[in-house]
Amino acid sequence: MQENTSLKVLREKAMKLPLTPGVYIMKNKSGKIIYIGKAKKLKNRVSQYFGSQNRHSTKVRKMVENVADFDYILTDTEFEALVLECSLIKQNMPKYNILLKDDKGYSYIKITKGEWGTIAPCFRKDDESADYLGPYTGNYSVTNAVDQACEIFRLPTCSKQFPRDINRLARPCLNYFISRCSGVCAGKITKEEYKENLDGAVEFLKGGSAKLLRELRAEMEAAAENLEFEKAAKLRDKIRAIERIASRQKVVVKDSVEEDVFAVVESGEKACLAVLSFRDGLLVGSEHFILNACEDMRREAITSFYSMGRYIPSLIVVDEEISDAELIGEYLSEKKGKKVTVTVPKRGEKAKVLEMCLSNAAQKLGEHLGKSGKETAVLDELRKLLGLSKTPEYIESYDISHTAGSDNVAGMIVFKNGRPYKKAYRRFAVKSFDGQDDYGSMREVISRRFNRYMEEKESGEGFGVLPDLILLDGGEGQVNAVKPIIEAFGLDVPVFGMVKDSSHRTRAITADGSEIAISSIRQVFTLISSIQEEVHRFAITYHKQKHTKSTLASRLTEIEGIGKKKAELLIMHFRTVSALSSASREELSAINGISKNDAERIYNYYHSERM
Repeated sequence: MQENTSLKVLREKAMKLPLTPGVYIMKNKSGKIIYIGKAKKLKNRVSQYFGSQNRHSTKVRKMVENVADFDYILTDTEFEALVLECSLIKQNMPKYNILLKDDKGYSYIKITKGEWGTIAPCFRKDDESADYLGPYTGNYSVTNAVDQACEIFRLPTCSKQFPRDINRLARPCLNYFISRCSGVCAGKITKEEYKENLDGAVEFLKGGSAKLLRELRAEMEAAAENLEFEKAAKLRDKIRAIERIASRQKVVVKDSVEEDVFAVVESGEKACLAVLSFRDGLLVGSEHFILNACEDMRREAITSFYSMGRYIPSLIVVDEEISDAELIGEYLSEKKGKKVTVTVPKRGEKAKVLEMCLSNAAQKLGEHLGKSGKETAVLDELRKLLGLSKTPEYIESYDISHTAGSDNVAGMIVFKNGRPYKKAYRRFAVKSFDGQDDYGSMREVISRRFNRYMEEKESGEGFGVLPDLILLDGGEGQVNAVKPIIEAFGLDVPVFGMVKDSSHRTRAITADGSEIAISSIRQVFTLISSIQEEVHRFAITYHKQKHTKSTLASRLTEIEGIGKKKAELLIMHFRTVSALSSASREELSAINGISKNDAERIYNYYHSERM
């Protein structure tokens, strides 16, 4: 971290900024731009960076550590600031902005000009005289789309060049006879018909198959009315070919002409952005990007995505509310030249598509981190449900167990990355009081746990790990008992209670006097139920062990000459009542601290009871 004096100087400079819209530009000590952002009120936004660092995410803290100076540009409106921010990010590619890069190359569809133009997939724009569609990710999908367009509109896919090779052969190739080619090489089609087919193929590749079908059907009906039956039959064949190709893919969004769906799943400092593209209700593209998790991730990701030259649809669907949604809609509308809407659906078909997008993001992020997609998804869902600032990868859970106030104990379990992490399980015997007081017991246990954290935090292991989330087996009272303890340590660890129903099954999560229902969210419900059952099992198992020993010790002190200390020696040596009661006089007297007279009395105590 920079020295406090440096942060102080930067904060003083930030406090002199005006409360007007603008763009701020963070620079490192060599003057290189490392981050660009926009603000509705520059003074408020920029000064936040140089205040308390505890409020920032890891990425922001790292960025601030490297800031030596900052510049700014005032704008008249927040919209102008957004446009300028996008432009400057694209020009400067700052390290700490979201720059969508992945390991996939981009493909294009090349459309050559002339009377006998062609369409073909390619990896780069190498011909200034040609037109291009794209960029697209994944060469396979591009090649497949071109093959489909050529099949529907009977465009040649051979290596012949036209018009040079027209009529060089007496007979066209096999593709002509199976209706996969219009027979250009044999002069079976006119220039005008060929151009019409090529234009139709380009329209199809642009994702306009619904519009194209309407036009072709209208043209077919007109040709039939004019008794142009041959033309009508050719149009009918094109329509059937388009419908056949379209039927190969599942229709997911029935009421949409065009939309892109964005979903982000986080895990620790990493996140995955998944994008599904729909045209005419059909899924036509799927992409994903591995990112460093940060603030305003979705806003930056969306603006960065479309700055890459992507086609902008009329509807942008996002999995969470984003800052400046209206501004982004306005910005994209201006780029597209038509109205663009940004929305977060809560139910219905679009919400189901979002679930599919989230599932893809979770799976890809899981693969990247070496986890399962299911575990990644449920932890991200829990983060959203509880409003946490980071994914709860390290969850601690506590439960108190006793018998009518005696033998008070607590169990602490850990779930790491959605799975039990038994290496970190801990047991506590409540020491500060006797009697029944669950709140007091929990306060003692949490105090002891975080005292150990303060002692061992440099190790980063065991008690030296700060949990991302604490779940208590209990309601609001337990949460209120614990929160002041954690705050007194100066720590910010979210605490929630796990509430059971009358049948002792997990019902909800509670905090701040309100309950969050989880029964309708299957994966989260399963995780929380597993945690609650496991912590209860762990605590009650320890209590039973302690209570059994306590009962045994109590019975042993009934024997003449056996006090608490000798009872403990016997319990430590024999462990169980069965082993102790079966011991011979010699075995008993062999214990250091147990005399022959003691052994005789113990032996008689158990054997006389059996008579």
